[in-house]
Amino acid sequence: MNAPVLKSVAPILFVRDVSVSAAYYRDRLGFDIDFLHGAPPFYGSVSRGNVCLHLRFVKQPSFAELAAREVSLILATIEVTDLRVLFEEFTGRGAEFSQTPTAQSWGGTDFHVRDPDGNAISFVAFG
Repeated sequence: MNAPVLKSVAPILFVRDVSVSAAYYRDRLGFDIDFLHGAPPFYGSVSRGNVCLHLRFVKQPSFAELAAREVSLILATIEVTDLRVLFEEFTGRGAEFSQTPTAQSWGGTDFHVRDPDGNAISFVAFG
C-alpha cells in the first residue's frame, strides 16, 4: 500500500476585516481573490500561482500583536523563483516590508511583508 501524499497547505491568517485584507493581497501583492464568504465576509481565500492563503475574521488578531514584537515570527513562508523581481514588483505596488531581501546563513535569501493586521509573510528563494 502506498503512503498518503500531502498535496497542499493553506495557512489561515487572522484578520480584522476580510474584505480589506483580501484587497491588500490583491492590490499590493498581486494575488487573486478566490472567494469571500458571508455578508459581511468572515472568511475568504486569496491565491497566486500555486500558493493559497485563507483569511478569517477575528475581532483582535492575537498572532499579529506577537508578530509585531517578535521580528522573526513568520506566519507563512512562500518559496519563489525570482526573489529580486518579486521584491521590485511589491515595491512598485506599495507593499509594507518588515525586512528587505537578506541573504540568510541557512542558505536562503528572503524578504518579509506585513499585511494590514501585522501578519508577517516571508518570501524566500534558494540558490
